[in-house]
Amino acid sequence: MIHVTKTYLPNKDKYHQYIDEIFESGWVTNHGKMVQRLEKRLATYLNVKNIVLVANGTVALETAYRALEIKGHVITTPFSFVATTSSLVTNGLTPIFADINPSTLNINPKTIEATITKDTTAIVPVHIFGNGCEVEEIQHIANKNRLKVIYDASHAFDVQYKEQNILNYGDISTLSFHATKLFHTIEGGALIVNDETLLRKIRYLINFGIQNEESIVALGTNAKMNEFEVAMGLCVLDEMEQIKAQRKSLYRIYEKGLNKIVQLQTTNKNASPNYSYFPIILKDHKQMINVKNALNNVDIFPRRYFFPSLDSLNYIKPEQFMPISRDICSRILCLPLYPDLSKSNVDLIIKTIIKTLQNESN
Repeated sequence: MIHVTKTYLPNKDKYHQYIDEIFESGWVTNHGKMVQRLEKRLATYLNVKNIVLVANGTVALETAYRALEIKGHVITTPFSFVATTSSLVTNGLTPIFADINPSTLNINPKTIEATITKDTTAIVPVHIFGNGCEVEEIQHIANKNRLKVIYDASHAFDVQYKEQNILNYGDISTLSFHATKLFHTIEGGALIVNDETLLRKIRYLINFGIQNEESIVALGTNAKMNEFEVAMGLCVLDEMEQIKAQRKSLYRIYEKGLNKIVQLQTTNKNASPNYSYFPIILKDHKQMINVKNALNNVDIFPRRYFFPSLDSLNYIKPEQFMPISRDICSRILCLPLYPDLSKSNVDLIIKTIIKTLQNESN
């Protein structure tokens, strides 16, 4: 069976070498030497000033809200993984949705300003499928209205925007290093922050609010990444160029085979792709289901990323309705894409889609 994604497992012998180091040191958590090593390597690789590793992408978002002392209403996208919204609700914040651009699938800056009220304190955009948001326009709106900007950059590992890493935009950007991501640490996440005072605050917030051995200065949590997860990350980072090249090759085959057949996501011309996902948008819900079923019949399992539209969740108050997001959710599929997916299987996926659409039109 071919699933939408598959965890990349690096060289086993190299991973064992890192594990041997952990056993020799006896240091398995609490900002260990490997965490420090990976933070330095990632900061260099991504060309960012500071990166803080944490247990997962959701707690990265939650820590960002606490560090910036976000209150009240937060404007965000209805088209994302549920953690973007649930992390707000569980922290006592009210998600206020701004609808998406039906081409880029990112939050539409033109819809943001109309949702701002006296209760709004922040904007949480998402670089959907690694497609860079219109960061300058969003920052202009934030500056004008004195709002914080936290980017959920879970999909945007190593995306460049106008000659610098897109993670450098906003007050904080967060990453997910879940096992299905382009770069992963099995479970994990990170915060990217330029302000040194904010960096020190984040360091103690992820460690129960403990500033030093004798001082607890804030209400914190346990968000630390452990050394065994870091060992996986170090191995994967060693092989990142190979991973990206393999993904790019498969992405281009999809793109060539399907760009005149189905709607593809419009990418930001100022941002580089990272080839982490390949979404297609079908004509309507019925056509999406037909394509999904046809692929399932040959043991290929795409996913409806993202469904449902987050404005439809039963715990969202006040109730909101985002027509564009709901429409896209009803007819989008993400196709399988991972480094060791064979080109012959990509060809099979393309042919199955084309055949299904041709049969439908006859």
